[in-house]
Amino acid sequence: MASDYRGVTALVTGASKGLGRALALELAGRGARLILVARSEGKLRDLATEIRERHGGQDAEVIVGDLTAANGAQQILQELSARGLTVDLLINNAGAGDAGAFLQRPLEPQLRTIELNIAGLLALTHAIGGDLAARGSGGIINIASVAAFVPLPFQATYAASKAFVLSLSEALAEELRGTGVHVMAAHPGPISTGFFDGTTAKMQAGADTPEWIAARTLDDYAKRRPASYPGRLQYRVVTLLGRLLPRVTTARLTGTVNRRLGYDKVVDAPGVDDDQRPPSLA
Repeated sequence: MASDYRGVTALVTGASKGLGRALALELAGRGARLILVARSEGKLRDLATEIRERHGGQDAEVIVGDLTAANGAQQILQELSARGLTVDLLINNAGAGDAGAFLQRPLEPQLRTIELNIAGLLALTHAIGGDLAARGSGGIINIASVAAFVPLPFQATYAASKAFVLSLSEALAEELRGTGVHVMAAHPGPISTGFFDGTTAKMQAGADTPEWIAARTLDDYAKRRPASYPGRLQYRVVTLLGRLLPRVTTARLTGTVNRRLGYDKVVDAPGVDDDQRPPSLA
């Protein structure tokens, strides 16, 4: 499916590491032109160089931006306009994750999770989605999670934010049906990235690789599927539980799993301040 993205200009948020980086490399391999967005200029420059070296001089635009900042999304949009860049495919990948008992964890990181996973995504989707609709072509991929389908004790804020992404994506897909703009949410399970950076939480064994998730997600979008479930079957089953079982039952089941993983006892990693903790990308 290497030709599916030729001629497409794709903007990837959270492109400096993890799934965002994997999506950018996979898109470049399929012929897309990249606009890379993240907070780390050095990592973005390194990625742009890697894309250029791998793909015969193919350039990638680098935009340094922080979607948790008050005007972060607006600054990114202004930079796109200043450079005369038009986006054909918006991939809202940047996201923050946290684990631990809700009332025992600091509030500030959870507010940043909301700012990044919801407010930043909403702002970019509204602006770029409006341009796509006016042109009658293109699309949006929102990286959600299997956690969007279930209440998730000890990851309560994260799961709630992804439920927002799921609902928004499904509603927007219907609003834009027939316009030529395709909206798809992707729902991976655990991915082996720096998801719990800054805390003592550890990713469970058996997490999918970001490269695998990136390829499957882009395959599904190319097929114009309404949603992507790119992870292993065991993680896709979670989405069925959320649809078939009573919510109280689901919360007890997922809470039991997270207790076994030790997520109820998570604390900040030593020497890491809230202001210095980077949002994890997933």
